[in-house]
Amino acid sequence: MTFDRPTIESAADAVDWALAHGVAFKKTARSAEHTAFSFTPSVIASDRFDHLKSSVPILGKLIHSVSEDHEFLRQAIAPIVSGDPFFKALLKMHDEIHNSPDGPRRLPLLVMRSDFMDDAELGPKLIEFNGIAAGMGPFGQRISELHRHLSQNSPSTFKKWASAADSQLVGNPAIERLAHGFAAASRKVKAEFGDDGPPAFLTVVQENEDNVFDQRLLEYALQNKGIKTVRRTFRELHNNLSSGPGHRLILEDVGPIDAVYLRAGYQYADYAAHDLDRKFCCDALIHARTFMEKHRVAMNATVSQQIATSKRVQMLLASSKAEELVRFKLTLDEAKTVTDLLVEMIPVSKDSAALLQQRPNDHWVLKNQGEGGGHCYFGDDIAGKILSLSEVEHDAWSLMQRLHPSPRGQPALLIRNGELEQVDDLISEIGMFTVHLDGQPVGQEFGYCGYLVRSKSAASTEGGVHSGMGVLDSLAVENKS
Repeated sequence: MTFDRPTIESAADAVDWALAHGVAFKKTARSAEHTAFSFTPSVIASDRFDHLKSSVPILGKLIHSVSEDHEFLRQAIAPIVSGDPFFKALLKMHDEIHNSPDGPRRLPLLVMRSDFMDDAELGPKLIEFNGIAAGMGPFGQRISELHRHLSQNSPSTFKKWASAADSQLVGNPAIERLAHGFAAASRKVKAEFGDDGPPAFLTVVQENEDNVFDQRLLEYALQNKGIKTVRRTFRELHNNLSSGPGHRLILEDVGPIDAVYLRAGYQYADYAAHDLDRKFCCDALIHARTFMEKHRVAMNATVSQQIATSKRVQMLLASSKAEELVRFKLTLDEAKTVTDLLVEMIPVSKDSAALLQQRPNDHWVLKNQGEGGGHCYFGDDIAGKILSLSEVEHDAWSLMQRLHPSPRGQPALLIRNGELEQVDDLISEIGMFTVHLDGQPVGQEFGYCGYLVRSKSAASTEGGVHSGMGVLDSLAVENKS
């Protein structure tokens, strides 16, 4: 497709802005490439956005309570361990931490992103909880800022591609609010020990991380708040952690650590060290994670939080009535808010093939317990995948009602690898961030801490910006006359 000169020039400006503000993935040790993004924001009804913003702190409250109900977690996960080796390892970690003589000493810091789709008929509904490595909040803020820049610097071109003629950009405070939450947690632990120097914040990262700039934007915001930041892989933590007085967590060459943020650990590969493991895969690096939880340090994500935000637990919560959810320290009204956001999820069984024939082909999504892209099956692929599963694998999979958001009302302009692309059926996924420290919301608006929008063609099943065909996006609300 051929684009007019103003559009081409505005797109070039947008790419430069993105690179200048760190909206990029690292390609080599000395080069980077901008992330894919939309030229204009997606529009959401103001009442729907306000409802999400007021509801997600309740989800954070719920998940914290679930994560602290250790017998519930054990009963929830036990049926899937035969069919999912990673969750077998997570449950083993959970038991080691909570069955130790003094139990866990970490201060639970729940930094969660709740992902939604705004279904054309049902309204916003939850897709999944993200309680570990819940990133890209900084990128979400930067793209909101980029759209504001384009609306001011290229108003005619921006209006041409806008999905609503009269709309207002929704501000995104993700960097400041997430940094505020992490800083508050770091200072709380620091104050308990009363030692000198700035609080220390440890980010645990994957080896050869290419999504480094999103992480760095948060680290720089923490540094501006007087927090010392360090980065290590699980491999670099091996044999470099020790205990100080009062169960203080000590990192060699750094000193006391006050807060830990896991941007790794959601997959088995993050713990693999075949030269170190003697009996079972990943034991050596898993030990580093359990060791940290046995110390007085603010931590996201705890093993319990990771289990509590799993698809398995989501399915059990979705199958519960509001009256049953009050056991997790919710009021009945809060529990009803939760049930209204959840959609039908059922376990896979030997009868699932017959069930598929009773509903339209696009009614279900088949999911396993994996995080990130590549873990879902759609349409005709569902039946074949179910038939390929052994009976012991069934409980590790679930069928979830598929959501169908309305595409943008007019063609959207996307920019990927410096190239312009028109998409006629763009749909969006909205992630909402919350922060809870030991169950209490941190920051303004009861713990709401900004948003992340990822958009894609409705024909694509992989919407991740990093691993799929998605693009970074932001939100606008229509001005009602």
